[in-house]
Order: sequence, then C-alpha cells, then structure tokens
Amino acid sequence: MKSPIQNTIFAGIAGTIVMTIIMFLAPLMGFPKMNAAEMLSSMMDFPILVGWTMHFMIGIVFALSYSFIFLRVVKIENVIAKGALFGFGVFIFAQIMMAVMGAIVGSMPPPEGGMALLILGSMIGHIMYGIPVAIVVQSQLA
Repeated sequence: MKSPIQNTIFAGIAGTIVMTIIMFLAPLMGFPKMNAAEMLSSMMDFPILVGWTMHFMIGIVFALSYSFIFLRVVKIENVIAKGALFGFGVFIFAQIMMAVMGAIVGSMPPPEGGMALLILGSMIGHIMYGIPVAIVVQSQLA
C-alpha cells in the first residue's frame, strides 16, 4: 500500500499526463496549439527538458494541495465534481500566475490562434487534470 504522499505524487503525474494528452490533441479539435512545457521553457530561456520537468512538478505540487488542503476544505461528495472544481481553481490560479510572470519576465510567447479558444482549451485541460487527481487520491481513501 502506498503512503498518501506517494499516492498524491502519482495522482499529480496521472493528472498531468491526462492534461498533456488533451493539450496535444487540442489542435485536432480546432483549438490553438497549447504546450505548457514549451511555454515555460521559452519564458525563462531554459531547455525544453526543464520546461517538461517544471510542468510535471507543478502538477505534483497542485495534487499535494488537493490532497492536503482542498480535500479537507471542500465538502462535495461526488469525486468527479470535486475534481472538476479543483481543476477549475487550478485554471484560475494558472491564469493569474501567467499574468504575474508575464509582468515580471516580460517575454511571454505570443499565443497561436484566438485568445478565447486558447482560454477555453486551457480551462478544459485544467478541469481534465483535476478529475484524475481527485479519482486517484480518492482511491487511496476508499
């Protein structure tokens, strides 16, 4: 049996993988190209491998916040709804952080395609991140 921290790290990796798959499928569904790792690495002028590492580490940190904060504060019984709400919260936080990072770094890569579709695609990806995180964390509790 895995410890809650090991399970949560796995949840973060699983959620990030799901979000990444959606990110790469987005252009096939009419959404603009979305590559969080490429964006992270280009903003800070790091190699793409660093961007991928950051992308997965961020996913793990958010999963830890789900497991040790969100899970205890939000009293929704349905695990899918709880995960979707968490993912939406992560989306809001990510949008705020991107604005802050853009103001600090000043070298945000230009978006490809329409901003409305980019935001909608990002929201869908983050919600689809939150759902597997909630499911994997819940499986440890059952």
